[in-house]
Amino acid sequence: MKLQELITDDDAVSPVIGVILMVAITVILAAVIGTFVLGLGEQTETAPQASFSFEYNQSSNDYLNITHESGEAINSDRLSVSTGVEINSTENTSNQNSNSVSWTFLNNGPEDVKAGSGVTIYPEPSSTLADQTVRVVWNSESGSSSATLQKWTGPNA
Repeated sequence: MKLQELITDDDAVSPVIGVILMVAITVILAAVIGTFVLGLGEQTETAPQASFSFEYNQSSNDYLNITHESGEAINSDRLSVSTGVEINSTENTSNQNSNSVSWTFLNNGPEDVKAGSGVTIYPEPSSTLADQTVRVVWNSESGSSSATLQKWTGPNA
């Protein structure tokens, strides 16, 4: 065996390193493309930062005023008010038969909900809001996520 030939013969080093690099690049490209194809690299909407105040009136006309106090303006189609009983607005007396009603319905039309904007909710005639928890809920445009922006608990809840 010729020792000098073994020391200077480096033909096998370059092809092995080349194959390893090609496999590594292929794996990395497949991972990056796969995350975008499967939607894992997609950005999700974050809930807006907003503060709401609640003013409860427990008279014969049991109702709750909800007012946007501060924070970002929000499209009314993205907001809903939910509770344990069916609710209505003062202007629209038709019952939606729902415990979750959109801000747009309660306001009789779409608008940007910003500081000073408000709605009033009334429970169905045989119910009261005093023993309920009312939530202002934001839903993302795609419908894939939601967040409770503010919560009010009745005095008897």
